[in-house]
Amino acid sequence: MARIKIMGILNITPDSFSDGGRYDVLDRAVAHGLAMAGQGADIIDIGGESTRPGSSRVPAAEQCRRVVEVIRQLRADLPKSVSISVDTTLASVAESAIASGAEMINDISAGRDDSKMFNLVAEAGVEMVLMHMQGEPKSMQDNPRYDNVVDEVAAFLTERLRTAQSAGIAVESLLIDPGIGFGKRRQHNLVLLANLPRFVALGARVVLGASRKRFMGNICNADQPLQLLPATIVTTALGIWAGVTVFRVHDVAENRQAADVTWAIRGTTQAARDI
Repeated sequence: MARIKIMGILNITPDSFSDGGRYDVLDRAVAHGLAMAGQGADIIDIGGESTRPGSSRVPAAEQCRRVVEVIRQLRADLPKSVSISVDTTLASVAESAIASGAEMINDISAGRDDSKMFNLVAEAGVEMVLMHMQGEPKSMQDNPRYDNVVDEVAAFLTERLRTAQSAGIAVESLLIDPGIGFGKRRQHNLVLLANLPRFVALGARVVLGASRKRFMGNICNADQPLQLLPATIVTTALGIWAGVTVFRVHDVAENRQAADVTWAIRGTTQAARDI
């Protein structure tokens, strides 16, 4: 069976919800990216714009100032087996990142923010994550509403997959993310997690990004993101059982262990059925 991929989060921002300001100096950012690779990350996801609830957008020039040199240095130092992703919705940032060594675009707008994004990805031949988000980061948690959150998120991702493919992006290069915590209330997030097989059935690889999300803190009576490692590990194990193959996390080593053990158990279960 193919290896489950762990995507380590590297925020080059002063205001991300969990680790803002920790890695906004070049040397610290590069060291953390290398450390995550050493802990078992398959992808390093580098972002120069916080997308936490209530955040404001960051201009392309500032995003590039934050991320481009980090990407360049990491690409020079990382093993070729470790991919670099850039977390942006802007084609100009993505283009600079690709030129510096990025091989994946993680776009929380699923190509809606910038009409040039799909063509850029198709021409560059890189991978792209299409995520669902209701609203925009600044106001997405003000009053999110759905008639049926699973149906609506699945319909959105299906449409974005079709639009991306019509722009020339190969389906093998596309991943989808239901957008846990992006314009969703606690119950919406729980329902999405309970129905992950629905998104796996859409035919693209699924990315799950539940790491340290606030809705789990509400359940666990934990008010600090750093307290939510055990809760995050539960979502990783749950996701693997549902067929998710990429996990975007802050805590790489612990989620790598959880992923490997769960994957081994799942494989043994399948083998037992085949006996």
